Amino acid sequence: MLCRRKFNFLILLVIAFYTSVLFSGCAVRASYRVYDPAYEDYHAWNRNEAVYYQRWEVESHRDHKEFRKRNSDEQKEYWTWRHAHHDENR
Repeated sequence: MLCRRKFNFLILLVIAFYTSVLFSGCAVRASYRVYDPAYEDYHAWNRNEAVYYQRWEVESHRDHKEFRKRNSDEQKEYWTWRHAHHDENR
């Protein structure tokens, strides 16, 4: 009887672990919309946009910082650069 309880407990632990792994994987793919006031449009901030943002940081010799933590002047500089570097998916 005791062995069966340990086995059931182990199964529940395994299920809980894999459930958390599956749901955390979904969070990585999530995107959100960012408003560009200079161009009065929205951009989906996803992996594709993150790649462009990292490229902008490198080309403009900036240290990495989350976009939402940049001041409005730096955000405006990014959107100006970004509109000049359109991709095919837009």
